[in-house]
Amino acid sequence: MNESERPMSMKYARSVGRVRWMATVGTLSCALVLAGSAVADAQPTDETTPPATVSQDGTEVVPPEGTEAEPKAEDLGLAKPNITDAAATVVTQDPETETSGYGPVQKNFLAGFLYSIVNPNVAPQGANDWNCKPTAAHPNPVVLLHGTWENAYNNFARISPVLKEAGYCVFAPNTGDKDSSALGHVTALRGTGPIADSAKEVAFYIDAVLARTGAQKVDIVAHSQGSLASRQYMRFEGGANTADPSKNKVGKIVSLGGSNHGTTLVGIGTLGRTINNLGLNVLGLVGAIAGPAASDQVIDSPLIKALEAGGDTERGVDYTAVATRFDEVVTPFRTTFLEAGPDATVDNVLLQDGCGIDVSDHLSMSVSPRVIGIVKNALDPVGSPANAIPCVWNGPVTGG
Repeated sequence: MNESERPMSMKYARSVGRVRWMATVGTLSCALVLAGSAVADAQPTDETTPPATVSQDGTEVVPPEGTEAEPKAEDLGLAKPNITDAAATVVTQDPETETSGYGPVQKNFLAGFLYSIVNPNVAPQGANDWNCKPTAAHPNPVVLLHGTWENAYNNFARISPVLKEAGYCVFAPNTGDKDSSALGHVTALRGTGPIADSAKEVAFYIDAVLARTGAQKVDIVAHSQGSLASRQYMRFEGGANTADPSKNKVGKIVSLGGSNHGTTLVGIGTLGRTINNLGLNVLGLVGAIAGPAASDQVIDSPLIKALEAGGDTERGVDYTAVATRFDEVVTPFRTTFLEAGPDATVDNVLLQDGCGIDVSDHLSMSVSPRVIGIVKNALDPVGSPANAIPCVWNGPVTGG
């Protein structure tokens, strides 16, 4: 089915586009404004009403007219502690002490994001048990790699406990938090440093996981920039063994909204516009303000070109690339898809295919039940068959 045949009106597309753009700007504004003010540490209410009308056949969501308000913590039942209560961000060379304690399970991305501003060092539930030993059913530990301006907790506060419950050993590092950019100094906003450096951190971390668990390989689930970092690691930091792919350190890579082929300045500009709204004219100075990771992800950056020169994949690795039609950061959204090279497999998945009611954007796809089902199926198609992947509502930014 081509794009013109998909069951979506232009009015719907424009309306959802406005909602997701405004919501994302609101979330990123929170990251900057709340760095010097109050943020939330409470759970969202259990039930939230989707701001949309679902069609009778359950395949399309039509947001109501005029839904352009930014999501607000108070509207979600979130309390606001003082930012002075926040712990200092921990940066360590020891993978086993990089995170401390656990945050609550989150079904709402915004709630998890705000919680991590005050609690920047917690791990998601289920992750970073360094005594975990893989089972015969799940021999590969799963390493979760977060995106730009995110961290291990807020990116995987919903995915990690589900994978742990399914029987996996789960690990989630914080990477890319050692650069000198403006946003790099904001508590909990990781993933700002050069992606090539983050890939070296990933290499060090995965070696530690393999050593402690005794596993031969890991599988990777990566969001946004994490996908590029995983590919940089495979290509240039020893993750792939070109002479003998059976000795690769990674078996499967699941990419969620990965900036695999870069993003246009429309996507990077979303952040630039947010900062501009605070009175700083920084469009064109994205790298200095937002960190090297931002400019690394622009289409045709040196890092992107270096990865594309050798093809999208590594021999002996199975890839799954999940995209959402409503991605406002990785633009156009199809740049996330991969092309299989020799001795590799690729499954490119558009989240809305067969499920029009999941309108996840770049941020909220990490809390989408459908995305989690796709991840489980990609890691273990026998134990988590495709017919078990749910189709339920998940909205922009906040999620379900």
